Amino acid sequence: MKNYKHIGFIILFFSLSVLNLKAQIQVTNPKNEFRAVWIATVANIDWPKSSIDNVAKQKADFIEILDTYKKLNYNAVIVQIRSVGDAFYPSQYAPWSRFLTGKEGNAPKPYFDPLAWMIAESHARGFEFHAWLNPYRATMDLNTAILSPQHDYFKHPEWMIKYGDKYYYNPALPEVSDRLTAVVDEVVKNYDIDAIHFDDYFYPYRIKGEVFNDIDSYQKYGNGLSIENFRRSNVNNLVKNISISIKKIKPWVQFGISPFGVWRNKSVDPKGSETEAGQTNYDDLFADPIAWMDNNWIDYLVPQLYWSVNHPKASYSKLLRWWSENSKNTAIYIGNGSYKINADSDKKWSNPNEIPDQINITRSYKNVQGNAFFSAKSFLNKNQNVTKLLLENQYRYPALPNVVPNSVKKMAIVPTANNILINPISSSFNVKYPLYSKVRYVMVYGAKFNSKIDVNDPSQIIDKIAFKENIDTVAIVIPTYKLDKNTTCAITFIDFYGNESEPTLVNFTL
Repeated sequence: MKNYKHIGFIILFFSLSVLNLKAQIQVTNPKNEFRAVWIATVANIDWPKSSIDNVAKQKADFIEILDTYKKLNYNAVIVQIRSVGDAFYPSQYAPWSRFLTGKEGNAPKPYFDPLAWMIAESHARGFEFHAWLNPYRATMDLNTAILSPQHDYFKHPEWMIKYGDKYYYNPALPEVSDRLTAVVDEVVKNYDIDAIHFDDYFYPYRIKGEVFNDIDSYQKYGNGLSIENFRRSNVNNLVKNISISIKKIKPWVQFGISPFGVWRNKSVDPKGSETEAGQTNYDDLFADPIAWMDNNWIDYLVPQLYWSVNHPKASYSKLLRWWSENSKNTAIYIGNGSYKINADSDKKWSNPNEIPDQINITRSYKNVQGNAFFSAKSFLNKNQNVTKLLLENQYRYPALPNVVPNSVKKMAIVPTANNILINPISSSFNVKYPLYSKVRYVMVYGAKFNSKIDVNDPSQIIDKIAFKENIDTVAIVIPTYKLDKNTTCAITFIDFYGNESEPTLVNFTL
């Protein structure tokens, strides 16, 4: 009997191996999917690696992040440019960040504009650039001696509320809302960004035994609301005002928010999720993503589902379904906790298939269009067994970000190839920027030998080339080996909203 059992175990092992192999191989590769990574600058989490690094090293380190995620076929970066009332760009409203230059208020030396430079480098590699700002957090600790005299803590102490070991802007004050809207306006006006992005820090996470002291503001502005509804109203008004302002300045710039992963627990509200979260958006952070969607104030949500697939208190799979079922008017992407890989008490994160499995489950919901990962250092020379799985399966081919629901439109223009040149090594041509249009990229597609060109097939993406500012022509060079003996390629335009034009065939026949 022992021998038969042994043989049975061998058969079972190989059967499971085959099933596992099929589970990894039989993965769809969508042409359109949001694939983003958060690049956190606060406390030098991801970049710069050190606030005292020289400019040349900081630039090299940022390019390393971009090139790493470009090879992994990501298509968007969410870069933190304001974390504690500071700025990674020259601002009339905030001092230079100490996380950039070592001392708050000091500009980079030699001087450059980090935000303009980061945007240009990101676009050159085909990434959307989402400018990530923390609206209400004013400091990381109580050591105000390290703050610049230009920080709002000194310029407007009446705006500040001390809570725990930090200071926060008081969300109840109209002056604060106006200032934060002006901060966003400055970025939207001055920079060629693709989106403004807020994360989960609205009213602070509750601290046991402490009270967020906004009672004076509540008595002045409460207007008969409960204090909970008053706080939610303050956040809603900020989201609404910023949404209106962004679209008035540049209609193509998206507004996205990545809230905490749980709206409400079902034990409190039958509309809530099957979770046992200790804190929630609605009840503790006074943030209401449902209201933002209902009122069409945002273009996308990235709920932070930083739990394993079957976590007992907050299951990734259950929460994914909840957000899918409760989405409205808005693109939904899912935030994944790649920072937990091999570094969490939940041992599910030690399984290299946890993130690939989460992506597979996400793709099973048609109205969820991609993922974002916190944070950049998770796959930067780390966790290579996971990145290998992604490159061989889920992220085998490039993808284009989805167009957010309110920006979908048919493009009337198509690209034209000019000055076609052919030689044994490569083929080249130029594409001119179309007049009276907002076009960001030229896409290039090529089929393998004897195959027809299909611009909906991500395996046929050869390149994504950005138009540079003030240059109205892009030069496109295609190595002969990429055409695999074919004599044609296809090109399309991508506009500032992310819409793709109809293709133009380019023939290289001598």
